[in-house]
Amino acid sequence: MTLFTELGLAEPVLRAVAAESYTTPTPIQAKAIPIILEGHDMVGIAQTGTGKTAAFVLPLLHRLANDVSRPADRTCRILILAPTRELVQQIAESARVYGKFVRPSIAVVIGGAKHGPQAKQMLRGVDLLVATPGRLLDHMGTGAIRLDQTTTVVLDEADQMLDMGFIPAIRQILARLPAQRQTMLLSATMPKPIRALASEFLTNPREVAVSAESRPIERIDQQVILLSANDKRAKLVELLAVPEMNRAIVFTRTKHGADKVTQHLEAAGLPASAIHGNKSQPQRERALDGFRSGRVKILVATDIAARGIDVDGVSHIVNFELPNMPESYVHRIGRTARAGATGIAISLCEPTELAYLRDIEKLIGRQLIPGGVPHGVQRPPQNRGGQNRNGGQHRSDNGRGGQPHRAGAPGGQRHAGRGEQRGRHAGGGRVAG
Repeated sequence: MTLFTELGLAEPVLRAVAAESYTTPTPIQAKAIPIILEGHDMVGIAQTGTGKTAAFVLPLLHRLANDVSRPADRTCRILILAPTRELVQQIAESARVYGKFVRPSIAVVIGGAKHGPQAKQMLRGVDLLVATPGRLLDHMGTGAIRLDQTTTVVLDEADQMLDMGFIPAIRQILARLPAQRQTMLLSATMPKPIRALASEFLTNPREVAVSAESRPIERIDQQVILLSANDKRAKLVELLAVPEMNRAIVFTRTKHGADKVTQHLEAAGLPASAIHGNKSQPQRERALDGFRSGRVKILVATDIAARGIDVDGVSHIVNFELPNMPESYVHRIGRTARAGATGIAISLCEPTELAYLRDIEKLIGRQLIPGGVPHGVQRPPQNRGGQNRNGGQHRSDNGRGGQPHRAGAPGGQRHAGRGEQRGRHAGGGRVAG
């Protein structure tokens, strides 16, 4: 068994890891950290909840601990790109926690916040810049941020950045970086466009993939309930009212749908908060703070807004609407079963969503309905954003369901949650993502 002390990390970094009561790296950390320390480009394929954030943050902090040079004005030595504000904040917090004895200068650049303070924090340069692509390009356009001195770049959640349309922006950003640099790309899935991006911008990259038995999806009790669209809201209230529901995230495809579901849950006496792209940054932070603290046990989210939600003890994931891209299903249910724990994921599937369910089954290599999803199902017309052409939820009056079909996690003893994992893995819970 590999220990953090055997990976060659600098003493201040190891001291911070030990202060968090971690001794043993997760598989992605054990494989990736030596590669990054050696200076190689890297492609990392890992699901959420496997500790991939610490897998690149720790070796980057090691580099900063051994290099006392000061960054030039308006530059960053290390650039980390992530798709959402929440994930950017999570990565920055991870760098602060693990870097508390290195004390690097860290800047966060995200949309939904004022440009002025972000530009001001870059005036004297920073060691580590964590940013969303769009806002970074804004600051590059005004000259507030330069990348000509950046020696290391990390693209985190690359497949989600593809889904969100950020690849053109990423290409512009990478083109402004020095040719001599170290580049890391991390992704839960590896679609062809992401593979092409890696081939174009990475040099002889080493590839690291977490073994199948480490995937959080294997520890999740996946259930599907077939029902009509009209029955979804009542079924959702029934599912979330059970005593064993400690903390749940409900997913919708649209922002409007998230607000409507939240209102329905509140009316049913179940306190809930919504988080999506139309919410301001303070609103999103208040919703997440309430969810983390336990004041609100139900968070209703869209796929984009949910990236970067790294909260302990999420017992249930409910897909109120199935995603139109099967990879999003994997990302959604990965919000539970973190740090070795198990979890429950329930999908409410109406007849018009059966084609999406079949695509999900193909991706995960598992039948969620005994016998598989019926063939001959017509895919509902939609745009990339997942709405139907009327801009709302797909409706159907065909049949009244409500009994779950299970594709459960393997039998046996329940895995320990994050609180019982301390001293074993750095990667679950609030900082390591």
